[in-house]
Amino acid sequence: MRAPDRLVLVGRFGAPQGVRGEIRVQSFTGDPRAIGGYGPLTDAARAKAFVFERLRPLKDDMLVVKATGVETREAASALTGIALFARRDQLPEPSADEFYYDDLVGLVAAARDGRALGRVAAVWNHGAGDILEIAPEGGGEAYLLPFTRVVVPEIDFAAGRIVVEPPEEVEEGR
Repeated sequence: MRAPDRLVLVGRFGAPQGVRGEIRVQSFTGDPRAIGGYGPLTDAARAKAFVFERLRPLKDDMLVVKATGVETREAASALTGIALFARRDQLPEPSADEFYYDDLVGLVAAARDGRALGRVAAVWNHGAGDILEIAPEGGGEAYLLPFTRVVVPEIDFAAGRIVVEPPEEVEEGR
C-alpha cells in the first residue's frame, strides 16, 4: 500500500483575476468545486500551503479563488502555473467500483498467465482516452497501453497488481 500522505495533483493556478488577489484555478477534480473542500493544498515541494477562503465557478473546470494571504494582483500573479496537490488521505474514499488513477501507480502489471510485465508508472490522458504507462521490470522502453476493460480486465489493489492483456501489435513488438 502506498503512503496515505502521497501527493495527488488536483489543480493548477492560472492568471490573476482582478486586482484584489483573486486568481484562476484549473481544477482536475470530477466536480471542479470539490477542490475547495479538501483542506489545505500544497505545491509539489510541500513548501507552501494554500487555503481557499472562497471560490466561484468561471467556466467548465476553471474557478476563481481567493487564497488566504494573497491580497494583491502581484501576489496572485506570482502563483501562476503552480500545480496544486492534496494528500491522498485528504481525498474522499472512492466507492467499491471506483478508484483514483493515482492509486494505480506502482501496481505490478502482469499478463493473464502471471508473467510480470512491469509496474504502472503513470496514467496519461491527452484527449483521446486514458493511457497506461508500464515500466518494464528489466528496464527499457515503456509500454503505452490503452486503459480499457479489454486491455486491463482486472485490478486487484489488495494484491498490488493489475492484469494486462496487451493488444496483438504490442505482443508482436516485444
